[in-house]
Amino acid sequence: MKILTIRNISDSLYEAIRRMAKRERRSIQQQILVLLDRGRVMDQESPLVAAKALRERLAGRDLGDTVAEIREERDR
Repeated sequence: MKILTIRNISDSLYEAIRRMAKRERRSIQQQILVLLDRGRVMDQESPLVAAKALRERLAGRDLGDTVAEIREERDR
């Protein structure tokens, strides 16, 4: 685990975090970790964007007929 020190937090930001922590029954440290983790999740690429990129990469390729291939395998 890493240690992170944050300095020069405004009083209003600290109070907002304190209120959130109290409402969620967390310590201020726990609340800050939750907020940082939410930010990390929000920074990840959307599954829709990833799917679009995959479709674009595969565009124009002959991917075959999956249903027909399954039927052929069953008939063997």
